[in-house]
Amino acid sequence: MLRDILYKVALTEVMGTTSMAVSSVEFDSRKVSKGCLFIAVRGLTVDGHNFITQAIKDGAVAIICEEIPEKRHRGTTYLRVVDSAEALGIIASNFYDLPSAKLKLVGITGTNGKTTTATLLYKLYSKLGYKTGLLSTVKNQINDQVIPSTHTTPDALELNRLLHEMVVQGCTHCFMEVSSHSVVQRRIAGLIFAGAVFTNITHDHLDFHKTFDEYIKAKKKFFDDLPKSAFALVNKDDSHGLVMLQNTKASKKTFALKNAADYKCRIIENTFSGLDLTIDGREIWIKLIGTFNAYNALAIYAVAILLGENKEETLKTLSSLDAVEGRFQYTKAPNGTIGIVDYAHTPDALTNVLSTIHDVRASKEKIITVVGCGGDRDKTKRPIMASIACEKSDKVIFTSDNPRSEEPAEIIHQMEQGLTLMHRKKSLAIEDRREAIKAACQLAQRGDIILLAGKGHEKYQEIKGVKYPFDDIKILTETLTLLQS
Repeated sequence: MLRDILYKVALTEVMGTTSMAVSSVEFDSRKVSKGCLFIAVRGLTVDGHNFITQAIKDGAVAIICEEIPEKRHRGTTYLRVVDSAEALGIIASNFYDLPSAKLKLVGITGTNGKTTTATLLYKLYSKLGYKTGLLSTVKNQINDQVIPSTHTTPDALELNRLLHEMVVQGCTHCFMEVSSHSVVQRRIAGLIFAGAVFTNITHDHLDFHKTFDEYIKAKKKFFDDLPKSAFALVNKDDSHGLVMLQNTKASKKTFALKNAADYKCRIIENTFSGLDLTIDGREIWIKLIGTFNAYNALAIYAVAILLGENKEETLKTLSSLDAVEGRFQYTKAPNGTIGIVDYAHTPDALTNVLSTIHDVRASKEKIITVVGCGGDRDKTKRPIMASIACEKSDKVIFTSDNPRSEEPAEIIHQMEQGLTLMHRKKSLAIEDRREAIKAACQLAQRGDIILLAGKGHEKYQEIKGVKYPFDDIKILTETLTLLQS
């Protein structure tokens, strides 16, 4: 019944009856069918209020909206709310019978480390014997079933549908990336989290949030809305970590490598083979590489302990986990040349991956970096990323990432505005990404290190609205093998 799925929705006006059956809930007017509840949501480019009349013609029996139309249809129920997106999240949760309350849902947010932390938590809990779900940038999973991912966080209806399916299939835990977009757009409204993790926050998504302060507020709202029963785990080494805890009702916990914290880690050895760490006073070897992965591993351990797992069993299982696809994923050519593919698409992430290469390389092998910046995204980070690449590499090739609707040459030109004269002498521009990868492989000598930054796990390149097949690790491996055979 309509009245049942309106539980906890803040209604400001009701016109019509709520004692009616509702067959489905939709916010996309193209999906409306007979007996549907249509929620008119204001999006970035489209306003659902413009499609109310069409939704009723297609069978909608009730309308949620922020403004009730002057011209109304007899027999249709109109319900006014202050925020339709918020109402959508709550109604979606009610419609699917509160699936997030029936499993332990942990959300991971931050600029970098979300995918690795969420994915490895999924792998950890699967290996510990639990039926587990994953909602991530790379893919969604329900136990062994893989469901392709289109957004970091799905829309509210899809999100609750996936969580409901996890419950149906017996999942007890779900680990989920929570993007700042999803918080602002209220896609996670109505969800009940058992815990939340903050990895870090750096320069990103200013095309959407406009200011860094707004970006921080978006992350913080996720923690502000947590229930008292949840835990809030933050990286204390990040200058904004404790900010996330200021207004939360959840149990406050911290992790760190540098500062005093509830969960501590120390790096003993950092090599291309992996990391030797002490976590919570116990030594552990993991297959992940770099300081940033020490933070990820510590966060994963802390979550498991906060959820009640055994310390020794957690560390033993953590040591068996493999790296996540497209996150410091590397291949080695016959002559010893190392190729690394990483999703680093922010200044901080690029700094991290290049710093890691410097930390783990054996001697003075040259670092050749291939990097671009995505089109239709935050333009202010382009010159910054170019400068970082040149500062920390011996040779840099600027190329296309996903140019989308922009011209690759113009993106590269904007990147080059961040270069000094010395930087320009060690860089070149090759628009075609495949040719840029080939050039890097030709420049590499025995033992050198090639970094392909920005696309990571992606298996496509988006140009003028079309996604073309493109796989960095496959192209890199094939090119190195061909040139050195």
